[in-house]
Amino acid sequence: MGFSAGGYLVAQTSNIFQPVYKPIDAIDNISSRPDFAIAFYPGHLCRSDATLDPGIRVTKNTPPTFLLPAWDDPVDDICNSTLYARALDGAGVPTEVHLFAKGGHAFGLRKSEHPIVAAWPPLVENWLAEIGAIQC
Repeated sequence: MGFSAGGYLVAQTSNIFQPVYKPIDAIDNISSRPDFAIAFYPGHLCRSDATLDPGIRVTKNTPPTFLLPAWDDPVDDICNSTLYARALDGAGVPTEVHLFAKGGHAFGLRKSEHPIVAAWPPLVENWLAEIGAIQC
């Protein structure tokens, strides 16, 4: 789970499965693929020509992903989430996207007059239960 630039790291790390070095011990033989990915208002995914960062290589092996941006985010345009969501969908990756009209940037869990802050934790919890990651 990551927010903003951390959302970019979520997208990046959830699409890297091959080791970049020879195994040293037994732990290196275990897959680094996460069971799920959650990116809040991710940044740096959408390039100026409205294409996905070429370093993000979405495949059918990308884990189920949850995306949550706010339309009025002045820092990370919704293109980052919508473009990534289209790539995930195109690869057949189970994806859930919640696009809120208001929330701005860096809403996290801080107090807000917008419903996004109270709404997202149950949405994530329900999604995690739906994909079998947790039991409610």
